[in-house]
Amino acid sequence: MVPMFRRSPVVISVWKSGLKSGLKSAFHTSLVQPRLLSMRQCLGNGARVEFKRFNSSISNNKAAGSAATAIPVKKIVPPQPASKEKSKTPTISELRIMKDLFKYIWPRGDKKIRIRVLVALGLLIGAKLLNVQVPFFFKQTIDSMNIEWGSDVGTVLPVAITMTILSYGAARFGSVLFGELRNAVFSRVAQNAIRKVSLQTFQHLMKLDLGWHLSRQTGGLTRAMDRGTKGISYVLSAMVFHIIPITFEISVVCGILTYQFGTSFAAVTFATMLLYSIFTFRTTAWRTEFRRSANRADNKAASVALDSLINFEAVKYFNNEQYLANKYHKSLSNYRDSQIKVAQSLSFLNAGQNFIFTSALTAMMYMGATGVMGGSLTVGDLVLINQLVFQLSVPLNFLGSVYRELKQSLIDMESLFKLQKNPVLIQSPAKPLMLPDHLPCEIKFENVTFGYQPDRNILRNATFTIPPGKKTAIVGPSGSGKSTILRLMFRFYDPQQGRILLDGKDIKELDLEQLRKIIGVVPQDTPLFNDTIWENVKFGRIDATDSEIVAAIEKAQLSELIHKLPKGTETIVGERGLMISGGEKQRLAIARVLLKDTPIMFFDEATSALDTHTEQSLLKTIKENFNNVSKTSVYIAHRLRTIADADKIIVLENGAVKEHGTHNELLADPNSLYSELWNIQENLDMLQEELEEERNLEQHPSLVKEKK
Repeated sequence: MVPMFRRSPVVISVWKSGLKSGLKSAFHTSLVQPRLLSMRQCLGNGARVEFKRFNSSISNNKAAGSAATAIPVKKIVPPQPASKEKSKTPTISELRIMKDLFKYIWPRGDKKIRIRVLVALGLLIGAKLLNVQVPFFFKQTIDSMNIEWGSDVGTVLPVAITMTILSYGAARFGSVLFGELRNAVFSRVAQNAIRKVSLQTFQHLMKLDLGWHLSRQTGGLTRAMDRGTKGISYVLSAMVFHIIPITFEISVVCGILTYQFGTSFAAVTFATMLLYSIFTFRTTAWRTEFRRSANRADNKAASVALDSLINFEAVKYFNNEQYLANKYHKSLSNYRDSQIKVAQSLSFLNAGQNFIFTSALTAMMYMGATGVMGGSLTVGDLVLINQLVFQLSVPLNFLGSVYRELKQSLIDMESLFKLQKNPVLIQSPAKPLMLPDHLPCEIKFENVTFGYQPDRNILRNATFTIPPGKKTAIVGPSGSGKSTILRLMFRFYDPQQGRILLDGKDIKELDLEQLRKIIGVVPQDTPLFNDTIWENVKFGRIDATDSEIVAAIEKAQLSELIHKLPKGTETIVGERGLMISGGEKQRLAIARVLLKDTPIMFFDEATSALDTHTEQSLLKTIKENFNNVSKTSVYIAHRLRTIADADKIIVLENGAVKEHGTHNELLADPNSLYSELWNIQENLDMLQEELEEERNLEQHPSLVKEKK
């Protein structure tokens, strides 16, 4: 055990001497955020020398001195270049993606959407049937014109030709009109599917545990969602506007060619379509990996950009703009290289498609011309064959690009649907138990063991009780598991061993929503939305009335700040609340939990990052509003003065309960860990006051004379 130090003049002189020859910054760090450290850890280099001499002189007069234990120092190994990460979620087949998507365009119980789908399909068939009629009207016009025109023709033939030409125009216009009507009818179906998928994905992400979110990059996640929703739109439009129409049109054309001109023309057409499709599908499958690589690079670039913008101040503090620019450039270079491969492979695909189709068209024109010369076909028949086959060129050209984009969209949708496949590890039981909403609860940890990583436990068989309606404090060194207790209480995680009880009921058996509803939290760093002060306070309880929100603001003593602001409660707090001070953020957090009005309150080092004046002001506000028998309040703290009035203090060390009791009970034992920490902080506070006084005297020599 490290020796105890009281407010001894000898000790203070040793510390001051050490500070003057050592590092004053060590004391400053401890004062800003005091930690449960040994005396030697609290001193600078020079102070350690003085302390060593002082401790040596003391130990000579003792029967048994304490020997310093050498702590082996492990060598820090720099991180190795990262290998390609493999997704923990299995790949979803394209058939499964299409099956999952189908339930959104043919939803159960939604007759309006189903009727729209049927109407869209009817318009699709009508449009294609009219489109196929266009070459026939063109053929009739050509054959009608292929005669000797003279005075004996009469008026019947010109009228027939005129009607044929008008029918040609009507069929072409009708085909386009039906196609546009189909687009208009189906647009609501597509947008409805996108809305449902996006909403369900968002809701699923909100249900996933905290560990999952902490292991993901937000920029890549939002980019995957954005691409996935766009992919849904394209897949639906491709299927309804391209794939199904092309397949239907090819079938009709092959049937017409067989019926009108025999199997030879139909065989060439069918073989061409088959060869064209096989080449397109296989080449596109080969190009898919290039697309996936481009997506990964795009996600990485988005994550780098988002992290850099979110941590803009840190970038400026360390002058690392160029470092991040180089990092972003590397991600963009990887994206560029992948996109170049995509473009080059696209050129190969387009060239191959055009070669296949041009060869087929040339062969069929030769067969048609031979038939005309042999007398078996008319010039109109030749034009009809040309028009029918050439009419397929437009959708076939689309087929290549559509299939490429369809594959890309399916890849994007795979990322989106994989998000939905991530299992929700923390859930309410099938038949949850219920607790009273407004009664203080007893919190009990029974042999709780937990670690964020399997080989590193944070809590080790922790057992303690937090009495209802009392103020309980939890203290201990950094890494001892103080904040982890809050995360386990909220069921962000479940312990590997042991139980957590509320009024004797295991929290795993409680309704998850109700559990989180009865716990209020004032964290060290308050998470705020880039919205107004009013909306950020209202986030504590969305259904609160205006008068309740105003009351919470006044109790949290935010009124003075709001009156100073030109826009008052409509003031935007900025990204993560960077537009307001730390004390103002904490008051806003207090206003939130006042509005939530829960029977259990957690204060997770709520004032540790604040100056003394702001800290005392906030503590006064907290005491006025939360220290009553109707609430079970838990304070996680480093500054022991802030929790000296607690009804119970629990001291953690290495994830286990070292000791517990009241402030006076723990101080009564001179060998207690709490007593050591208290004395260190008290001496440091007094030393800080003396150092500040010396600094003032150095800056203002006139004060020395007045003091004398």
